[in-house]
Amino acid sequence: MNKITNHQLYRLIIAHFAEIIREPAVIFWGVVFPILMAWGLGIAFTKKGDVNIKLSLVKVITEQDSVHETKLAGYLATNGNKKDSTYTIDLKNEKLGNVNLTFYETSWLNAYTMLKKGKVSLIIEDKATDTKYHFDPANAEAKTAYQLVANLASYGSAFYGVNQSGIVPLTMTGTRYVDFLIPGLLAMGIMMACSWGISYTIIDRRSKKLLRRMVATPMKKSNFLLALITARFTMNVAEALLLFVFAWLYFGTKVQGSWPALMVLFLAGNIAFSGISILISSHTANPEIGNGIINALVTPMMVVSGVFFSYHNFPDWTIPVIRYLPLTMIADGFRSIFNEGAGFADVWLEALVLTSIGTVSFIIGLKIFKWY
Repeated sequence: MNKITNHQLYRLIIAHFAEIIREPAVIFWGVVFPILMAWGLGIAFTKKGDVNIKLSLVKVITEQDSVHETKLAGYLATNGNKKDSTYTIDLKNEKLGNVNLTFYETSWLNAYTMLKKGKVSLIIEDKATDTKYHFDPANAEAKTAYQLVANLASYGSAFYGVNQSGIVPLTMTGTRYVDFLIPGLLAMGIMMACSWGISYTIIDRRSKKLLRRMVATPMKKSNFLLALITARFTMNVAEALLLFVFAWLYFGTKVQGSWPALMVLFLAGNIAFSGISILISSHTANPEIGNGIINALVTPMMVVSGVFFSYHNFPDWTIPVIRYLPLTMIADGFRSIFNEGAGFADVWLEALVLTSIGTVSFIIGLKIFKWY
C-alpha cells in the first residue's frame, strides 16, 4: 500500500484532482451545466411527444364556384376546431406521438410574410375544386408538413383530394429555406466571433499573465478593450462580406431592403455582443471557467434564437422570451431587411436596444475589469 501511495503517478493524479475540485465553478460548468442544458432542451423538444406545425391557409373562391366553402377549409370546419380565422386539428398517434396542426386563414401577402419570418413553413392555396401547396422542396420541415396534411386520410378522415400534382415549389428569393438561413448565419457569426474572439482572448491572456505585462506599460483599460473590439469588428465585417458574396453568387441571395439599415443593425449587433463579451470576461483567469461561461452564453441562443429553424416551433410560452434575446433580435432584423424589404423605420428599435445592451455591459465590464 505504501508503494502505491508514494508512487509519483498516483501523487500527480491526486494533485490534479484536487486542483479541479478546488474550483467549484469548474464542476458547475463541466458537470451541472450540461445536465441543465439537456433537461431544458429535452423538455422543449419532447414535451408530451407532440409536434406543433403551423401553416398558412389562403382560401381562393372564384365567381364560378357554387359553394361557399373551399375544399380543405370545409374538411377542417367539420373535423377540426375553428376560432376566429384559425383552424386547429389534432392527429392522434400513440406510437409516433400526436401532431397538432394550426392553419392560419390569411391573405397571400400575409402568408408570404409569415413564411419569410419563419412563422409557417408551408402555404396552402385552398380552392373549391383542388388544393395546392407552396413550399421550398429543400426545407425538410415544409416537406413533413405537406406529407402530414396530404395524408390526413390515413387518420380516418374522408379528405383525400391532395396529390403530388398540387405541389408548387417556391423558388423566388426570400421564400426559400436558404433565404431564411443566411441572415441567421450572419447573426450567429457576430455572436460567435465576439464571444470567442474577445472573451476568450482576454481570459487566455490573463491566464498566461500577459495582461499583467500590458498594465506595466502603463496602459488604459478603455484603450486596450476598445482596440480589441475595433480589431474584432473589422474582422467581422470581412467575414460577413465573404459569406454574403458567396450566398449572392451561389444561391442568388439578395438584400431587398435598406442597406443603411442593414449596416446600422450589423453595427448594433457587434456593439451588443462586444459589450457582453467584455462583461463576462472581466474577472476570470481560468480558461475552463471561461469556456463554460462563453458556452452558457452562445449555446442556448444558437439553439433557440432561430438560426437554423424557426423558434416558433418552441412552446408558445417561450416565444416572448426568445424574441428579445440579442441573437434573435439580430437574426429577425436581418431577415426582415433581406427578405421583406424592411428599412430603418422597421429595425430602429432593435438597433437601439442592442446598442444599449452593449453600452451598459461595456461600462460595467470596464468598471470591474481586472488585469490579473
